[in-house]
Amino acid sequence: MVMKVLFVKQVMSLMAGNSMMNKSLSLQGRLNCFAMISRDNKLFYKTTTESINASFILEQLELFSFEITKPTVIVLDNASIHTAHKIKERLPYWQNRGLYIFYLPPYSPHLNICERVWKELKARWLKPSDYQTTDLLFYAVDRALANLGQSLEINFSDFNLL
Repeated sequence: MVMKVLFVKQVMSLMAGNSMMNKSLSLQGRLNCFAMISRDNKLFYKTTTESINASFILEQLELFSFEITKPTVIVLDNASIHTAHKIKERLPYWQNRGLYIFYLPPYSPHLNICERVWKELKARWLKPSDYQTTDLLFYAVDRALANLGQSLEINFSDFNLL
């Protein structure tokens, strides 16, 4: 049986203004991203100005569970929003739909390939001018993520079980 494996990273906060870390900006200029990516650059993402919490994660995984066509494994880190009671309650329902959750060991971001997406986005795909306004930033992030797997690609190393 061939399974699809997707890695999740729930939050990447970016702020418009003079720098990504400009703490004096209002929350309206903050962009939070949720993404799931496979080793073959298939990306499912959602951007929001709202906080990403367990309810948000639940909603995204619930929607995704209805879209899958073959058994799929979602790899999550141990963030509290991933291990919340409301998430764990849904596991049997998702498994009935072919969606399985695998939790990474604690303190192992190096095992999550989705971390690479944020690194590439911040270091290579976004330009300093994209941070000038909230609208520019939101547009640039959306275009970069929408083009991942098309004109933008990340070469992940092969994964061997042996």
